[in-house]
Amino acid sequence: MANDEIWKVFFSDAARYADLINGLGFSGRQVVKPQDVKERDGQVVFYRSGFLRKVRNRLLGTSGTYTRDMVRKVIFGTGFAVVGLENQETVDYSIPLRILLYDAGEYERQATEIRRMVRNLMRKESGDGMSAGEFLYRFRKQDKLKPVITLLLYCGQEEWKGPQSLHDMIDFHGIPPELRETVPDYPIHLVEIRKLENTDVFQTDIKQVFDFIRCAQDGERLKQLVEEEERYGRMAEDAFDVAVAYTKSVELVGQKEEYRGEEGINMCKAIQDLMESSRHEGIEQGIEQGIEQGIEQGIEQTSIQYNKLILYLNRQGRIQEVVRVAEDAEYREALLREVEMDAVSGAEMRGRI
Repeated sequence: MANDEIWKVFFSDAARYADLINGLGFSGRQVVKPQDVKERDGQVVFYRSGFLRKVRNRLLGTSGTYTRDMVRKVIFGTGFAVVGLENQETVDYSIPLRILLYDAGEYERQATEIRRMVRNLMRKESGDGMSAGEFLYRFRKQDKLKPVITLLLYCGQEEWKGPQSLHDMIDFHGIPPELRETVPDYPIHLVEIRKLENTDVFQTDIKQVFDFIRCAQDGERLKQLVEEEERYGRMAEDAFDVAVAYTKSVELVGQKEEYRGEEGINMCKAIQDLMESSRHEGIEQGIEQGIEQGIEQGIEQTSIQYNKLILYLNRQGRIQEVVRVAEDAEYREALLREVEMDAVSGAEMRGRI
């Protein structure tokens, strides 16, 4: 399953959608409830302008309608806003224009619905009481659009150095400041997940997923994270899928049944097994490489001393030094003395006991 689809499944849960909006928009205050999040068709069409359709098709590489990653209607009292989510894993240097078109398409959809309503009203009342402009454009003075907000969730490892507003895409070289100020800007709402400093604003497992992504490239930090947070011991399957999509080891996705319990999937055990497997693999590769180097240097593979050094380094967690043992005779002799001193110290300690 592609990562876009994984995110769609994850945020199909209304409680998470509400939690994301509360965390990012209201610093964790519980303004939006799960029941306030309603389904909204993600398809957007530019109905009125053939030119806009051509621009949209050229930019997005599509024809006809296109579907946004995720979009919901969020109720606020007697009003509502349309909140869309876009998942991005690589830097898109045209993203302000793309989001501008997404949002414009949503506004155009609302305007089309209003025009349809006004047209039906005109059939009944013949446009009585409407001004010439209202009659001509089927949009009355009191008709208003609902706000549209798009949150861009960026999960890429590369630091976001792309534009964060439409102005960042425009070449203003030689343009007088007075004219530049008249050019409308369109900022994006960028959320760099790997740079989030405070995930405590989230109350659902968004916190665990975002924290996992932030630590995904640091094995020790990741291990510490899942061991200290008990919720990783019972993760929902769709949360597990999102989290492991950003680890260096995709085989965890296929192995999740091994870690499934009554309350969910045990991410802590999965990461422990993954790191143990990686450690053993690294040890085996280090020993194999060290033995090959030893043979090249004329050291017998069956040498008791050489095997003793490999075992000692393994026990000390210094397996990366195996190759140096094979290549550096002086270091090899020094290490042998270290092994002997360690053996003497161990014998003295056992004698005291």
